[in-house]
Amino acid sequence: MSSAPAFLSAAEVQSHLCSSSLLIPPLEAALANFSSGPDGGVVQPVRTVMPVAKHRGFLGVMPAYSAAEDALTTKLVTFYEGYSTTSTVPSHQATVLLFEPSNGTLLAVMDGNVITAKRTAAVSAIATKFLKHPSSEVLCILGAGVQAYSHYEIFTEQFSFKEVRIWNRTKENAEKFADTVQGAVRVCSSVQEAVTGADVIITVTMATEPILFGEWVKVGAHINAIGASRPDWRELDDELMKQAVLYVDSKEAALKESGDVLLSGAEIFAELGEVVKGVKPAQCEKTTVFKSLGMAVEDTVAAKLVYDSWSSGK
Repeated sequence: MSSAPAFLSAAEVQSHLCSSSLLIPPLEAALANFSSGPDGGVVQPVRTVMPVAKHRGFLGVMPAYSAAEDALTTKLVTFYEGYSTTSTVPSHQATVLLFEPSNGTLLAVMDGNVITAKRTAAVSAIATKFLKHPSSEVLCILGAGVQAYSHYEIFTEQFSFKEVRIWNRTKENAEKFADTVQGAVRVCSSVQEAVTGADVIITVTMATEPILFGEWVKVGAHINAIGASRPDWRELDDELMKQAVLYVDSKEAALKESGDVLLSGAEIFAELGEVVKGVKPAQCEKTTVFKSLGMAVEDTVAAKLVYDSWSSGK
């Protein structure tokens, strides 16, 4: 008789995933494997998203198998449109189920919020490593939620920016962010003020209409677009989407889920995994956008790393 699955809380996941930087090498490999097709050993359908219309919410189901890790997971994620920023309940919540791939036994049920925040930020850091201009000095973050904190953490670990700016629709939350994190952060009163002259821009908002406009963005800037995960939601306007070289995590997912891609008609240049593999160039001298929708295999990599660390007693 199999033993009961382990239950790992957010605090336990955090203790085994103390730095997002730990995820960079295995996630680079996973991105490359995903973009290698069947030969890469990643099986990952586009996520199923079911609306909970009565409450303006969605339930996403994200299964994946990675042969490299021999790991099988499903993430269940809920996200609620226009959720009150004053609520103690986060707009996004997630749980990851880790299975033994050889026989289907459930090994662990673990908090997925920490995993989602850290793996998303780590993938953005990978994209930025390849796509930012070498002389980049100014980082701008639009949004002040969970993803803003996880992105700030890894970006200040991995890169040396001379200035960091933040904007949030609710200015008090931007000020709280600046007071909470280590290091100097300039709070900006408008998106235009925040992004003017910025070299790297991260959009981690709940916006459903464009908030970032191409006319404000300097030529050669790199944008990590993390929000707007529905086909009718936007963060970036048509001008920015069409003037930039567009990279995505998954072409199939972007053409189904990304309003920024679908509604602008922008042409996808490459998947990030193709850049990691070296089969598509990183055009860092041009304005670049990495549209991140998040992939199940990223959760698989992170969950396996957490479980291996936990089970070894580290």
